[in-house]
Amino acid sequence: MPPPDGCSINAAPSDKSEDSEPLIENHAVPPRCCSARLNLAVLMFLGFCVVYGLRVNLSVAMVAMVNSTEPEPAGNTSVVHACPVPSGRENTSDTFQQPKGTPQYSWDSETQGWLLGAFFFGYLCTQIPGGYLAGHYGGSLFLGLGVLGTAALTLLTPLAAQWGSYWLFALRALEGFGEGVTFPAMMALWARWAPPLERSRLMTLSGSGANFGAFLALPLTGYICQTLGWPAVFYLCGGAGCLWAVFWFMFVSDDPRTHRRISEEERDYIINSIGPQGTGHGWSIPLVSMLLSVPLWAIIITQMCSNWAYYTLLTSLPTYMDTILHFDLQSNGFLSALPYLGAWLVSTLSGIVADALIERRVFSVTTVRKIFTTTGLLLPAAFLVAVGYSGCSHILTVTFLTLSTTVGGSSASGVYINQIDVAPRYAGFLLGITNTFGTIPGVVAPIVTGYFTENHTLDGWRKVFCVAAGINMGGALFYLIFGSGKIQPWAETEEEKTETERRRRRSSSQSDSS
Repeated sequence: MPPPDGCSINAAPSDKSEDSEPLIENHAVPPRCCSARLNLAVLMFLGFCVVYGLRVNLSVAMVAMVNSTEPEPAGNTSVVHACPVPSGRENTSDTFQQPKGTPQYSWDSETQGWLLGAFFFGYLCTQIPGGYLAGHYGGSLFLGLGVLGTAALTLLTPLAAQWGSYWLFALRALEGFGEGVTFPAMMALWARWAPPLERSRLMTLSGSGANFGAFLALPLTGYICQTLGWPAVFYLCGGAGCLWAVFWFMFVSDDPRTHRRISEEERDYIINSIGPQGTGHGWSIPLVSMLLSVPLWAIIITQMCSNWAYYTLLTSLPTYMDTILHFDLQSNGFLSALPYLGAWLVSTLSGIVADALIERRVFSVTTVRKIFTTTGLLLPAAFLVAVGYSGCSHILTVTFLTLSTTVGGSSASGVYINQIDVAPRYAGFLLGITNTFGTIPGVVAPIVTGYFTENHTLDGWRKVFCVAAGINMGGALFYLIFGSGKIQPWAETEEEKTETERRRRRSSSQSDSS
């Protein structure tokens, strides 16, 4: 059927028109299999696998990099473990066997916390500029260079560690600086590539590479540390990022209009579906309106709250597995990774379900985003509290940690793609803003964890998990009250504003005549 006047043929149902006719016939949608948009999602998925490998490799490698035989503080004659040490490990001077000659360093808990958080100091700086420039010029160049630059710097990690903790801190901050443009660039690309009724599945598929990358990187890092030594971790991760960049620059285009291998049918479908919102935003942006936008602040606050728990586990879980539960390095890596496998599966499935609910008009976009956001924050909070009270039980701890991160993956179809609902044209820039605020927990959480757990006690780690759970619950409540899936008036193009005004007048005249 032809689209209604002024509507794109595949526009997402707005909250104002729940009872309107379906906007597109199924046969009008080009096949997704082997399509250019699906290929883009797969390449992004692989890119974010690499990105998170580059981000989390230090979390596990840190266990191997730190000398476990460092002198005890004055006045201590023995180490008091929070949980019983497994048989055979009590008197082991070097818990993690590595190739002979692999360097180790005497970094205390506080220093390790700063090093684990260093990445996010740089990551904070390029989110907003990266999103702004990607929204104006297109995102493929910025995403590709972001991964390539971070990968190249990762190759220098062993050298920086040898020079000292300050050099390693600076290098990790530079890596974050390079990687900061990647997620805003992704959002800018999907603003031009993702038809509204496919947004959830395409964006969750590509973004789920982050969880899958963490799942792969954590156990592989442990295995590589034990077999090749921890420096090999950074050489292999850096090399993988450089290789991915070659394929990215060969096959990706900023816009379906300029893609060399897209079919004419798919190109027209994407362009007509997205409509005027599928263009760059130019140099001018409505900053004041954004600053006063309550739905935007709902995204910002909620992402900050959710990221506190996520980054706490991402950066500190291997340390917890080592110092409290005393897993060996290889088991540590696998068990630390298990939650991210669940999150990857749930986030990918949530995208399919969210699109189905919107396409079939079961719920409005706003309702769908709120359902997936609150589910993805409240249930993980409950499981985090349970972790804090699991004591030394390996089975309960691993089960609750896995469940917490797994169900948290459902928020991928909620607040984490909400920017493209409220302002598609500015989605890259808005993700830069929300991710900048959302990265603050990545800086603060590892440092706070380091202070809480300085003495490696169960009580200290219980505080870590309970604080994260409480922050999660606050974020869910805030989004439930203030979140929205409507395009905001300040995000509309002139063409859309004219059409909205025309509709309003026509509706008013029909009401008067009746």
